[in-house]
Amino acid sequence: MRPMSFIEVKELLRAFGIVIYTGNALGDCILMEDELKELHEAGMLGDPDIFRSSLLAIRKRKSELNESSY
Repeated sequence: MRPMSFIEVKELLRAFGIVIYTGNALGDCILMEDELKELHEAGMLGDPDIFRSSLLAIRKRKSELNESSY
């Protein structure tokens, strides 16, 4: 499976009826990560690669946001 983009992760969450927008990009990432973990623990994501790829995309975005804040 190819890595997911941040936009694809948002679309994945939206497919489950989860829309996150707080106005704070870093806060959005944290909430998205929490929601993904909940979906994974509930067995709703199916393929574990989807979970890993989604987490990777979110963590990459968090890193980009942290770098740009300096």
